[in-house]
Amino acid sequence: MASSSALAPSRIVHRHSRPSSAPPHRSRETCTACCLPGSVFRRRAAAQFLFAGFLTAVSPPPPSLAARRGRKVVPPEDYVSAPDGLKYYDLIEGKGPTAEKGSTVQVHFDCVYRGITAVSSRESKLLAGNRSIAQPYEFIVGSLPGKERKRDFADNANGLYSAQAAPKPPAAMYTITEGMKVGGKRRVIVPPELGYGKRGMGEIPPDSAFEMDIELLQVIPPAES
Repeated sequence: MASSSALAPSRIVHRHSRPSSAPPHRSRETCTACCLPGSVFRRRAAAQFLFAGFLTAVSPPPPSLAARRGRKVVPPEDYVSAPDGLKYYDLIEGKGPTAEKGSTVQVHFDCVYRGITAVSSRESKLLAGNRSIAQPYEFIVGSLPGKERKRDFADNANGLYSAQAAPKPPAAMYTITEGMKVGGKRRVIVPPELGYGKRGMGEIPPDSAFEMDIELLQVIPPAES
């Protein structure tokens, strides 16, 4: 009698391998080498983006150029109109003698265009040499621009220089200084026709308005001058 194991049908199942679309498994070392740096970069980029957005949200708006340079920002409505139409604002009220029409005065002036000091008596040029010196400008209040008396040459520690070596001031300065007191500082809005006109000056383009700061240093009454 044949054994039961010999009579039972074979139950051997032949499994055929099928091609798989999944990529072959990579070892831990391979994954660490190719995947980790990219993920770290993406996480860092996302963190930097979120941090930048946070700073933008909480940071105050940047101050104006004038404020960053320490210049006082004067609202337009605070300016006063002079008889000739020039608008000015007294930054500091002087306590010394008053500049009257016909008085000889010494001033420092700075012409500022869009936050940049373009013309200044504080950057007068030496006649011999390339250094700059802060040199007051002297003129007669109410006189025609450019007709002021030329002072003699002077010799000091900075070298030989002309007392009128300072840059050419705008025409507005000859009238707007009237009424100032020694020690005072005045800011003026200079229109093109009383500024540097169609030629401009330095970094001030032609037909451009600008601000001018004037500091009154000395006043010589008409009788004495």
